[in-house]
Amino acid sequence: MNDVMSMGIHRLWKKHLIEKLDCGKRPNSQEPLNFLDVAGGTGDIAFGLLDHARLKYGDVESTMTVADINPDMLAEGQKRCLSTPYAHSPRINFLEQNGEIMDKIPDNSKDVYTIAFGIRNFTNIQAGLNTAYRVLKPGGIFACLEFSQVEEPALDYIYQAYSFSLLPMMGQLIANDRDSYQYLVESIRKFPNQETFANMIRKAGFYVPGKGYENLTFGVAAIHIGVKL
Repeated sequence: MNDVMSMGIHRLWKKHLIEKLDCGKRPNSQEPLNFLDVAGGTGDIAFGLLDHARLKYGDVESTMTVADINPDMLAEGQKRCLSTPYAHSPRINFLEQNGEIMDKIPDNSKDVYTIAFGIRNFTNIQAGLNTAYRVLKPGGIFACLEFSQVEEPALDYIYQAYSFSLLPMMGQLIANDRDSYQYLVESIRKFPNQETFANMIRKAGFYVPGKGYENLTFGVAAIHIGVKL
């Protein structure tokens, strides 16, 4: 359904996020990285980050924690993990956690925090950002890929018409689940725009380089970056 909705573009967005971060233990470094992927139950970003680190930098030491509030999503991620080079590896851990609290993640313990299409569903987004700041080490990177707002009015009109008319119908026809995709459309509409969300990241304590975000596909989605100084 994700492939149908986005015509496969969501895979390119995720790939771009991973390449933009360019994470991996460098050959002259003594310390492996500690990744945290939140709301990442299916493992798309987690496996992609580990693959990038391994293939580009020969990094076979950095660790990954995949955290998700939904145990069924975590089970799907663990199932998918069996077909990756990380099957049964102590380097990857699946953890049931509320992203707003993360009570099992110590302070100042992670180097990179990623969340893709998940923070939109938090009850308290600012609390989630504050927690991201807490768990990252000084110098750690927060990276969020999320649906956003198309900034060009004419394109936004077309996008809104597509979203509100077609997505729930496609959800009914393909996934037999109209309600979830109606919620998806409404949650995207209610999510803060790019500038507002960038300011929320700043409020959590992060340094936000430049304007703080990169629009993807005219602003249908955006990547937000923050650094814990």
